[in-house]
Amino acid sequence: MITITPAAAKQISASATQGKMDGLSMRVAASRNPDGSVHYGMGFDDNQLEGDTHITSGGINVVISETSKRLLEGTTLDYVELEPGEFQFIFMNPNDANYTPLA
Repeated sequence: MITITPAAAKQISASATQGKMDGLSMRVAASRNPDGSVHYGMGFDDNQLEGDTHITSGGINVVISETSKRLLEGTTLDYVELEPGEFQFIFMNPNDANYTPLA
């Protein structure tokens, strides 16, 4: 379904601790934009909704809604340094029209 890299897992864990959200799952959501690209959202969540999929990846408990599941299939979530000192989560998703696999 979704793979969380060690770097992303470390940052998610640190964010949970900093925000006093330890023990909550990370909800990851996706929706299709009109141009075919995918819009992503993520945050800590303790809600249990009907149709949710629960997985563990990289030691992180992840919740994905039924509507996001198809769009996130095969996605990798990473945390990378884009420019010196500028870190960001990135979604590498083959279902996203803007995704270009690394050569």
